[in-house]
Amino acid sequence: MGLIAALLAAVAAYVGQVEQGAELAQVAELTPRQKAALLVVSSPPVPRGAAGTLLHSWETGATVPEGTLVFVDQEGGPVRAYPALPPALAAAGYDSRAQARAAGRRTAVALRRAGVHVDLAPVLDTADGPLGSRHFASARVGIAFARGLAAGGVAACAKHFPGLGSTPESTDGRKPVYGVVRGAEVAGFRDAIEAGVPCVMVGHAIYPRFGSRPASLEREAYRLLRDQGFDGIAITDELGVLGSEGAPEWARRAVLAGADLVLFSSARAARRAIAALVPLARRGLLDEHVARVLRFRERYGP
Repeated sequence: MGLIAALLAAVAAYVGQVEQGAELAQVAELTPRQKAALLVVSSPPVPRGAAGTLLHSWETGATVPEGTLVFVDQEGGPVRAYPALPPALAAAGYDSRAQARAAGRRTAVALRRAGVHVDLAPVLDTADGPLGSRHFASARVGIAFARGLAAGGVAACAKHFPGLGSTPESTDGRKPVYGVVRGAEVAGFRDAIEAGVPCVMVGHAIYPRFGSRPASLEREAYRLLRDQGFDGIAITDELGVLGSEGAPEWARRAVLAGADLVLFSSARAARRAIAALVPLARRGLLDEHVARVLRFRERYGP
Protein backbone atom coordinates (compact mmCIF):
# COMPACT_ATOMS: atom_id res chain seq x y z
CA MET A 1 0.00 0.00 0.00
CA GLY A 2 1.35 3.43 -0.94
CA LEU A 3 1.84 6.22 1.57
CA ILE A 4 -1.18 8.23 0.35
CA ALA A 5 -3.43 5.17 0.39
CA ALA A 6 -2.25 4.31 3.89
CA LEU A 7 -2.93 7.86 5.10
CA LEU A 8 -6.41 7.83 3.57
CA ALA A 9 -7.17 4.48 5.21
CA ALA A 10 -5.98 5.80 8.57
CA VAL A 11 -8.13 8.92 8.26
CA ALA A 12 -11.17 6.85 7.28
CA ALA A 13 -10.65 4.55 10.28
CA TYR A 14 -10.30 7.54 12.62
CA VAL A 15 -13.45 9.21 11.25
CA GLY A 16 -15.32 5.91 11.63
CA GLN A 17 -14.27 5.65 15.27
CA VAL A 18 -15.34 9.23 15.95
CA GLU A 19 -18.72 8.66 14.31
CA GLN A 20 -19.23 5.42 16.20
CA GLY A 21 -18.39 7.14 19.47
CA ALA A 22 -20.89 9.91 18.71
CA GLU A 23 -23.58 7.34 17.93
CA LEU A 24 -22.98 5.48 21.18
CA ALA A 25 -23.13 8.72 23.13
CA GLN A 26 -26.42 9.61 21.43
CA VAL A 27 -27.89 6.20 22.25
CA ALA A 28 -26.73 6.44 25.87
CA GLU A 29 -28.72 9.66 26.32
CA LEU A 30 -32.01 7.95 25.49
CA THR A 31 -34.40 6.48 28.04
CA PRO A 32 -35.41 2.80 27.74
CA ARG A 33 -38.83 3.84 26.47
CA GLN A 34 -37.30 6.10 23.82
CA LYS A 35 -35.04 3.28 22.65
CA ALA A 36 -37.96 0.87 22.44
CA ALA A 37 -40.07 3.33 20.44
CA LEU A 38 -37.24 3.89 17.96
CA LEU A 39 -37.55 0.27 16.85
CA VAL A 40 -41.23 0.55 15.90
CA VAL A 41 -42.98 1.69 12.72
CA SER A 42 -46.73 2.16 13.05
CA SER A 43 -49.78 3.29 11.12
CA PRO A 44 -51.58 6.37 12.51
CA PRO A 45 -52.18 7.39 15.23
CA VAL A 46 -48.45 6.80 15.67
CA PRO A 47 -47.25 6.18 19.24
CA ARG A 48 -45.06 8.87 20.75
CA GLY A 49 -41.42 8.58 19.73
CA ALA A 50 -41.89 5.82 17.15
CA ALA A 51 -39.23 5.68 14.45
CA GLY A 52 -41.63 5.74 11.57
CA THR A 53 -45.12 6.14 10.18
CA LEU A 54 -46.58 3.54 7.81
CA LEU A 55 -49.17 5.05 5.48
CA HIS A 56 -51.69 3.02 3.52
CA SER A 57 -53.75 4.51 0.70
CA TRP A 58 -56.58 5.41 3.10
CA GLU A 59 -54.19 7.14 5.51
CA THR A 60 -52.16 9.46 3.28
CA GLY A 61 -54.01 12.48 4.64
CA ALA A 62 -53.27 11.59 8.26
CA THR A 63 -51.14 13.76 10.49
CA VAL A 64 -47.56 12.49 10.67
CA PRO A 65 -45.58 13.19 13.87
CA GLU A 66 -42.70 15.57 13.32
CA GLY A 67 -39.36 13.85 12.91
CA THR A 68 -40.62 10.39 11.98
CA LEU A 69 -39.67 8.55 8.84
CA VAL A 70 -42.60 7.97 6.50
CA PHE A 71 -42.88 4.50 4.92
CA VAL A 72 -45.22 3.50 2.09
CA ASP A 73 -45.80 0.59 -0.26
CA GLN A 74 -45.38 2.26 -3.65
CA GLU A 75 -44.42 -0.76 -5.75
CA GLY A 76 -46.39 0.17 -8.85
CA GLY A 77 -49.56 -0.87 -10.62
CA PRO A 78 -52.27 -1.74 -8.08
CA VAL A 79 -49.88 -1.65 -5.08
CA ARG A 80 -49.58 2.07 -4.43
CA ALA A 81 -50.25 3.99 -1.24
CA TYR A 82 -50.60 7.05 -3.48
CA PRO A 83 -52.63 5.77 -6.48
CA ALA A 84 -52.18 9.02 -8.39
CA LEU A 85 -48.38 8.94 -8.15
CA PRO A 86 -45.94 6.83 -10.18
CA PRO A 87 -45.11 4.13 -10.99
CA ALA A 88 -48.26 3.33 -12.95
CA LEU A 89 -46.65 0.19 -14.30
CA ALA A 90 -46.51 -2.94 -12.15
CA ALA A 91 -43.09 -4.55 -11.65
CA ALA A 92 -43.69 -7.31 -14.18
CA GLY A 93 -44.24 -4.75 -16.93
CA TYR A 94 -40.66 -3.45 -17.18
CA ASP A 95 -38.70 -4.56 -20.22
CA SER A 96 -35.30 -3.13 -19.27
CA ARG A 97 -33.20 -1.90 -16.40
CA ALA A 98 -33.11 1.58 -17.91
CA GLN A 99 -36.89 1.73 -17.95
CA ALA A 100 -37.09 0.53 -14.34
CA ARG A 101 -34.45 2.98 -13.14
CA ALA A 102 -36.22 5.91 -14.78
CA ALA A 103 -39.50 4.82 -13.17
CA GLY A 104 -37.82 4.55 -9.78
CA ARG A 105 -36.45 8.06 -10.04
CA ARG A 106 -39.83 9.51 -11.07
CA THR A 107 -41.42 7.67 -8.17
CA ALA A 108 -38.88 9.02 -5.68
CA VAL A 109 -39.30 12.62 -6.81
CA ALA A 110 -43.07 12.35 -6.42
CA LEU A 111 -42.82 10.62 -3.04
CA ARG A 112 -40.41 13.19 -1.65
CA ARG A 113 -42.87 15.92 -2.58
CA ALA A 114 -45.51 13.96 -0.65
CA GLY A 115 -43.24 13.78 2.39
CA VAL A 116 -42.26 10.11 2.05
CA HIS A 117 -38.77 8.89 2.97
CA VAL A 118 -38.86 5.10 2.46
CA ASP A 119 -40.50 3.06 -0.28
CA LEU A 120 -41.10 -0.56 0.75
CA ALA A 121 -40.00 -1.70 -2.70
CA PRO A 122 -38.69 -3.33 -4.84
CA VAL A 123 -39.96 -6.90 -4.52
CA LEU A 124 -36.88 -9.03 -5.24
CA ASP A 125 -38.51 -12.44 -4.88
CA THR A 126 -37.94 -14.42 -8.07
CA ALA A 127 -40.48 -14.17 -10.85
CA ASP A 128 -41.81 -17.69 -10.25
CA GLY A 129 -43.20 -16.61 -6.88
CA PRO A 130 -46.83 -16.13 -5.86
CA LEU A 131 -47.14 -12.34 -6.14
CA GLY A 132 -48.02 -12.12 -9.83
CA SER A 133 -47.38 -8.73 -11.41
CA ARG A 134 -45.50 -7.56 -8.29
CA HIS A 135 -42.50 -9.64 -9.41
CA PHE A 136 -39.84 -8.11 -11.66
CA ALA A 137 -38.59 -10.20 -14.56
CA SER A 138 -35.26 -10.44 -12.73
CA ALA A 139 -33.56 -9.11 -9.62
CA ARG A 140 -31.38 -6.90 -11.84
CA VAL A 141 -34.46 -5.04 -13.06
CA GLY A 142 -35.71 -4.63 -9.49
CA ILE A 143 -32.32 -3.33 -8.40
CA ALA A 144 -32.44 -0.79 -11.22
CA PHE A 145 -35.74 0.47 -9.78
CA ALA A 146 -34.05 0.75 -6.37
CA ARG A 147 -31.20 2.74 -7.93
CA GLY A 148 -33.77 5.11 -9.38
CA LEU A 149 -35.36 5.60 -5.97
CA ALA A 150 -31.94 6.41 -4.52
CA ALA A 151 -31.25 8.90 -7.31
CA GLY A 152 -34.48 10.67 -6.42
CA GLY A 153 -33.69 10.80 -2.70
CA VAL A 154 -35.90 8.01 -1.34
CA ALA A 155 -34.63 4.91 0.46
CA ALA A 156 -35.52 1.62 -1.18
CA CYS A 157 -36.41 -1.38 0.97
CA ALA A 158 -35.94 -4.68 -0.85
CA LYS A 159 -38.32 -7.50 0.08
CA HIS A 160 -39.15 -10.28 1.09
CA PHE A 161 -35.85 -11.81 2.27
CA PRO A 162 -34.80 -14.59 1.77
CA GLY A 163 -37.36 -14.78 -1.04
CA LEU A 164 -40.89 -16.00 -1.70
CA GLY A 165 -40.11 -17.61 -5.04
CA SER A 166 -40.53 -21.13 -3.69
CA THR A 167 -43.72 -20.44 -1.71
CA PRO A 168 -47.16 -21.49 -2.99
CA GLU A 169 -48.91 -18.29 -1.93
CA SER A 170 -48.46 -14.86 -0.39
CA THR A 171 -47.78 -14.52 3.34
CA ASP A 172 -50.40 -11.77 3.72
CA GLY A 173 -52.95 -14.19 5.22
CA ARG A 174 -53.00 -15.91 8.60
CA LYS A 175 -52.26 -19.35 7.14
CA PRO A 176 -48.63 -20.53 7.58
CA VAL A 177 -46.71 -20.48 4.29
CA TYR A 178 -43.65 -22.67 3.81
CA GLY A 179 -40.71 -22.18 1.46
CA VAL A 180 -37.11 -23.19 0.88
CA VAL A 181 -34.05 -20.97 0.87
CA ARG A 182 -32.70 -20.83 -2.66
CA GLY A 183 -29.18 -19.64 -3.38
CA ALA A 184 -30.11 -17.90 -6.61
CA GLU A 185 -32.82 -15.92 -4.86
CA VAL A 186 -30.56 -14.89 -1.97
CA ALA A 187 -28.02 -13.81 -4.60
CA GLY A 188 -30.51 -11.23 -5.87
CA PHE A 189 -30.64 -9.65 -2.43
CA ARG A 190 -26.84 -9.80 -2.19
CA ASP A 191 -26.60 -7.91 -5.48
CA ALA A 192 -29.02 -5.31 -4.12
CA ILE A 193 -26.91 -4.93 -0.99
CA GLU A 194 -23.79 -4.46 -3.10
CA ALA A 195 -25.71 -1.82 -5.06
CA GLY A 196 -26.30 0.09 -1.83
CA VAL A 197 -29.89 -0.76 -0.88
CA PRO A 198 -30.12 0.54 2.72
CA CYS A 199 -33.13 -1.43 3.92
CA VAL A 200 -34.24 -5.06 3.58
CA MET A 201 -37.58 -6.49 4.69
CA VAL A 202 -37.53 -9.99 6.16
CA GLY A 203 -40.63 -11.97 5.23
CA HIS A 204 -43.06 -14.19 7.11
CA ALA A 205 -42.65 -17.45 5.21
CA ILE A 206 -41.43 -20.42 7.25
CA TYR A 207 -38.16 -21.97 6.07
CA PRO A 208 -37.30 -25.26 7.84
CA ARG A 209 -33.62 -24.39 7.38
CA PHE A 210 -34.10 -21.55 9.89
CA GLY A 211 -36.58 -23.19 12.25
CA SER A 212 -40.31 -23.58 12.78
CA ARG A 213 -41.24 -19.90 12.98
CA PRO A 214 -41.63 -17.22 10.27
CA ALA A 215 -38.28 -15.96 8.99
CA SER A 216 -39.02 -12.54 10.51
CA LEU A 217 -38.71 -14.17 13.95
CA GLU A 218 -35.74 -16.45 13.26
CA ARG A 219 -32.17 -15.54 14.21
CA GLU A 220 -30.73 -17.61 11.34
CA ALA A 221 -32.62 -15.53 8.78
CA TYR A 222 -31.01 -12.31 9.99
CA ARG A 223 -27.64 -14.02 10.25
CA LEU A 224 -27.90 -15.05 6.60
CA LEU A 225 -28.85 -11.48 5.68
CA ARG A 226 -25.84 -10.02 7.51
CA ASP A 227 -23.62 -12.67 5.93
CA GLN A 228 -24.38 -11.04 2.57
CA GLY A 229 -22.49 -7.96 3.75
CA PHE A 230 -25.59 -6.02 4.79
CA ASP A 231 -25.11 -3.32 7.43
CA GLY A 232 -28.32 -1.39 6.84
CA ILE A 233 -31.79 -1.58 8.38
CA ALA A 234 -33.51 -4.95 8.65
CA ILE A 235 -37.26 -4.49 9.02
CA THR A 236 -39.95 -7.12 9.53
CA ASP A 237 -42.92 -7.55 7.26
CA GLU A 238 -46.13 -6.30 8.90
CA LEU A 239 -46.32 -8.25 12.15
CA GLY A 240 -50.08 -7.96 12.55
CA VAL A 241 -50.37 -10.67 9.92
CA LEU A 242 -49.13 -13.09 12.58
CA GLY A 243 -51.96 -12.04 14.90
CA SER A 244 -52.28 -8.58 16.42
CA GLU A 245 -52.92 -9.95 19.90
CA GLY A 246 -49.44 -11.45 19.83
CA ALA A 247 -47.80 -8.10 19.08
CA PRO A 248 -45.62 -7.95 22.22
CA GLU A 249 -44.30 -11.46 21.67
CA TRP A 250 -43.70 -10.96 17.93
CA ALA A 251 -41.83 -7.70 18.58
CA ARG A 252 -39.59 -9.23 21.24
CA ARG A 253 -38.82 -12.29 19.16
CA ALA A 254 -38.11 -10.28 16.01
CA VAL A 255 -35.72 -7.87 17.73
CA LEU A 256 -33.92 -10.61 19.62
CA ALA A 257 -33.57 -12.47 16.32
CA GLY A 258 -31.98 -9.44 14.66
CA ALA A 259 -34.64 -7.03 13.39
CA ASP A 260 -33.86 -3.32 13.64
CA LEU A 261 -37.44 -2.21 13.01
CA VAL A 262 -40.75 -3.96 13.64
CA LEU A 263 -43.69 -2.98 11.43
CA PHE A 264 -47.33 -2.68 12.52
CA SER A 265 -50.51 -1.53 10.78
CA SER A 266 -52.25 -1.24 14.16
CA ALA A 267 -51.30 1.64 16.44
CA ARG A 268 -52.63 -0.31 19.42
CA ALA A 269 -50.39 -3.25 18.59
CA ALA A 270 -47.47 -0.86 18.12
CA ARG A 271 -47.99 0.66 21.57
CA ARG A 272 -48.06 -2.78 23.15
CA ALA A 273 -44.93 -3.74 21.25
CA ILE A 274 -43.08 -0.68 22.56
CA ALA A 275 -44.03 -1.58 26.13
CA ALA A 276 -42.77 -5.12 25.56
CA LEU A 277 -39.42 -3.86 24.25
CA VAL A 278 -38.69 -1.57 27.22
CA PRO A 279 -37.32 -4.40 29.42
CA LEU A 280 -34.93 -5.35 26.60
CA ALA A 281 -33.80 -1.73 26.41
CA ARG A 282 -33.05 -1.70 30.13
CA ARG A 283 -30.77 -4.72 29.60
CA GLY A 284 -28.89 -2.95 26.81
CA LEU A 285 -30.16 -5.36 24.17
CA LEU A 286 -31.52 -2.68 21.84
CA ASP A 287 -28.54 -0.34 21.61
CA GLU A 288 -27.05 -1.74 18.42
CA HIS A 289 -30.41 -1.57 16.66
CA VAL A 290 -31.11 1.93 17.93
CA ALA A 291 -27.73 3.16 16.66
CA ARG A 292 -28.49 1.72 13.23
CA VAL A 293 -31.93 3.34 13.16
CA LEU A 294 -30.52 6.73 14.19
CA ARG A 295 -27.94 6.45 11.41
CA PHE A 296 -30.65 5.59 8.89
CA ARG A 297 -32.89 8.43 10.06
CA GLU A 298 -30.01 10.89 9.87
CA ARG A 299 -29.45 9.97 6.24
CA TYR A 300 -33.02 9.67 4.96
CA GLY A 301 -35.24 11.45 7.46
CA PRO A 302 -36.90 14.84 7.43
